[in-house]
Amino acid sequence: MQVQPLADLLAGFGVPAAGSIASAVVFVVVFALVYVLGKAIVLPIVDRSLKSRDLDAHARRPLKKVVSIGIVFVAISVAFGMAEYGNFLQSLATIAAAATLAIGFAMQDVISNFVAGVFIYTDKPFRIGDWIEWDGNSGVVEDISLRVSRVRTFDNELLTVPNSNLTDGVIKNPVAKEQLRLKFLFGIGYDDDIDKATEIILEEARNHPEIMDDPEPSVRLVELGDSSVGLQSRIWIEDPNRADFVKTRAEYVKTVKERFDAEDINIPYPNRTIGGGLEMTGLDSVVEPADD
Repeated sequence: MQVQPLADLLAGFGVPAAGSIASAVVFVVVFALVYVLGKAIVLPIVDRSLKSRDLDAHARRPLKKVVSIGIVFVAISVAFGMAEYGNFLQSLATIAAAATLAIGFAMQDVISNFVAGVFIYTDKPFRIGDWIEWDGNSGVVEDISLRVSRVRTFDNELLTVPNSNLTDGVIKNPVAKEQLRLKFLFGIGYDDDIDKATEIILEEARNHPEIMDDPEPSVRLVELGDSSVGLQSRIWIEDPNRADFVKTRAEYVKTVKERFDAEDINIPYPNRTIGGGLEMTGLDSVVEPADD
C-alpha cells in the first residue's frame, strides 16, 4: 500500500490534510497485517521448536511473550517505513541513546534478574513443583517468571524471590533425581552390643515399605562420642518429595527407637556432674573481732 496514491485519492474527495490521514491509514493497515501474520505464522513455529527441545510449559510461556514483543516491534518498524514516517530504527536509536544512562541505572536490577531468569530456563536447576533450599530458606517452587520466582515455604508462606538470588549462590534441589538418600545418626551406649543394634537398624529399614531394597540400607560406625557410640544409617527412597522424606524418616526412626527399647539398647544423653568444694582464705584480715 502506497501513501501518495491514497493521499491523491483522498485529496480528490476534498479531504483536508489528506497526506497525514493517508500516512496514518497506511501505518494502521500495515501494522495490523504484519502483526496478524506474525502471530499466525511465527508463534506456532516457535512453539513447535520449543516443544522439540523438551522445554516445560512454564518455560515456553515467557519465551513466547518475548517473541510476541518482537513481532510488535517488527510490525511497528515496517509500518513506520511504509507510512513514510522515516526510519523507525534510526529514530528509536536516537531516543535510546539519549535515555541509555538513566534507564541503565534504573533497570540494572531488572536486567540482572531477567538474565538470571533466562539462565534458569536454559540450565533448569529446578522446575515448578520442586523442593529447593537456598541461603537458609526452603520451599516448593510454585511459579517461575523471567524476573522473579515464587516459592511457598513449608509454613505456607509465599516468597517472591528475585531470580538473581537463585543464580548467584548454591541451590540445593533434593528432588532433582529419582532417588534420595537419607542419613540418620543413632547413638547407643558403650556397654551395648554394636552388632545387635546394627541388625535392628537394618531390619527396620528393610521392613519399611517406602525404603528401597536397591540400593540396600547400610549402617556405619562413624563416631565415638563423649557418652555414646554413633551408628549412621543410610537409606534410599524413590520419587522423593519433602512430605515423603519427613514422613518416612519419622516412621523409621520411631520403629528403631521402639526396637531399641524392647531389646534393652540404651540411647544415652549427655550429662554432667559438677563436684568440688569452696575454700575461702584471708578472712582474718577482713573480719576483726569486736572489742567488748
